[in-house]
Amino acid sequence: MSTRLFIVRHGETSWNKLKKIQGISNVDLTDEGVKQAYLLSQRLKYEKIDVIFSSDLDRAYKTASLIAKEFDLDVIKLQEFREISFGVWEGLTIDEIEKLYKDLYHTWRTNPSEAIIDGAEKLEAVQKRILSMTYKIVEQYKNKNILIVSHGTSIKALILGLLNLDLSFYPKIRQDNTALNIIDIKDDGKCVLVLLNDTCHLRSGNN
Repeated sequence: MSTRLFIVRHGETSWNKLKKIQGISNVDLTDEGVKQAYLLSQRLKYEKIDVIFSSDLDRAYKTASLIAKEFDLDVIKLQEFREISFGVWEGLTIDEIEKLYKDLYHTWRTNPSEAIIDGAEKLEAVQKRILSMTYKIVEQYKNKNILIVSHGTSIKALILGLLNLDLSFYPKIRQDNTALNIIDIKDDGKCVLVLLNDTCHLRSGNN
């Protein structure tokens, strides 16, 4: 027996389109983001989902709610699953950050654990909070299928933590909007990565 985690990034937002850093800024889904969440819900409806958790930020909660309709489940909102706070970077585009914080942005892209962004949460702190809550949920819902809707940085930190990989691997993982990741947690606590950053459900929306 094992516990299966379905880990999902939220759908597209207006700031995603503009390549702005969101962090804990509460940006809502675009129409395309709603469509992406719907397409993912149609893919997941053939799975058995026992419980659904979400970040308390609107873009994640709305994505989770659209999926939850297929299972007639409520969404449990948890602050521990919200995105990293990016401090002074929030609301800036990637291009603006590269110009204003060139060296720091390079550090973030290559060795994010060493990046100290004014007013931001440290990546280790993000991993600690999301990993701790995930283990609590896994203990509570042992041998169940758990869906978690969160954010790019938080999800990457969670996956690395579950797989016992160093945070230096953070830049080597990608998370697209409504990407689906699946991790099985065995009874002995060992984690197996089944699926990473999969968005094949979005292809059906382009036919």
